[in-house]
Parts: sequence; C-alpha cells; structure tokens
Amino acid sequence: METKKNILIIEDEKTIAEILLYNIKATGYEAQTRYDGQSGLEEALTGKYDLILLDLMLPLMNGFEVCAKIRERLDTPIIILTARDTESDKIKGLDIGADDYMTKPFSINELLSRVRANIRRYSNETVAHKIASSTIEIGDIVIDCDNYLVKKAGKELELSKKEYDLLAHFAKNAGKIYSREELMSAVWGYENFYGDLRTIDVTIARLRQKIDDPGCEESLIQTKRGMGYFISAKKD
Repeated sequence: METKKNILIIEDEKTIAEILLYNIKATGYEAQTRYDGQSGLEEALTGKYDLILLDLMLPLMNGFEVCAKIRERLDTPIIILTARDTESDKIKGLDIGADDYMTKPFSINELLSRVRANIRRYSNETVAHKIASSTIEIGDIVIDCDNYLVKKAGKELELSKKEYDLLAHFAKNAGKIYSREELMSAVWGYENFYGDLRTIDVTIARLRQKIDDPGCEESLIQTKRGMGYFISAKKD
C-alpha cells in the first residue's frame, strides 16, 4: 500500500491554516501545521515532508528566511502563500528557492492542483535521477545533472532550484522552442494552467543575469517573438 504524501503548513493565521489542513486531508494527504517560522523550520528540516506550504509574514522568523534555510538542506517543493503580491517579493521568493508563489486570496482548487503537480514532479525527478544522469556542455557552461550543479568557465553558479530546472530542460532539448504554457507544464508540472505566467518571465530573467556574459548582445536563452524561449542547438 502506497504511503500517503505528507504536507507541512507553516501559517500563522489559524483560520487559514485550519482551512488548508481540512482541504488537504480531505484530498487524501497527511498534513501538519506550525504557526511560526522557527518551529516551522525545525519541523521542515526533519525531512519527512513531500511538500511545504509557507506563509511569508510569520512571527519569530519570516518566510523568506525559512525558505532559504530549508533550501540549504532539502529539495522539498515549497509553495509560498502570501498577501504580498509585488513583483520584487515574487522574484525574491523564487530566487531563494521557492517552487511556486501564490497570493492571497487564492482558489483552494487551484492550490490543490499545484500541490499535486509539485509532488508528482518531485517524485518523478527523484526516480529519474536514480536511473539516469549526465553532463551537458553548452559553450563555457557545464551542467552536472548528477549533482544539480552548473559551472560557467569553471566557476560554480548559484542557481535556485527552478533556475536549474529551466536551464537543464532547455539544454536537454536544445533547438526546441517552448511557450510559457509548455514550460509551466514541463518544468513546473502544471497542466491546464490559467494563472500568472509572469513567473516564467521572472525566472528566465534571473537566470539570464547569472549565465550570460556582461554586455553580451544575445542571451544563451533566446526569445522567438510570439512563440517562446529556447537554447540554440548550435550554441558553441
């Protein structure tokens, strides 16, 4: 019998936490709640969770700090849930390693869809990593798929999990153009996604800043107007 997936909810508003807990358990998952950043971090680092729902405005330790400290130790999917909806907050959350970012109020059905997608994607990645690994070279960039590392001219780059996932996906499928909807499906694992596709643009913009040479005229990740993004198959 398959073990139920386990979700940690770190949310200081108890009414919201209880609504999340009820709906997540009703869907068939196990779930636990913590109401401040410090106890939430301690619980997350036990490593027994398949996904973490994380508020940003928490007592004792804010959600950004919690996310960064979790990501230092674990690859567990993290979905940020917050009333803070500025682009700078979203960029910061994704840059420190969150897998997704939803602003309050949100649809419970959409949240549960994203929960399922992230758990499925993480499980698939774990299995795939056990049976296949490789190194991909694109110009002076080397992607070590064994250790989830990227080096440029021999120097390791500090990429968030999503930045790494995007770069590896493009590199493994060099020459293929992907729309933002296709990237949401392939990298985020979301099917029939109707939310904010700006997440793709933000993540690619941050990734370009890290992998492109200063002042370069053409990014490694190119844009085909009206179609999407790609890495050239002939990139030296």
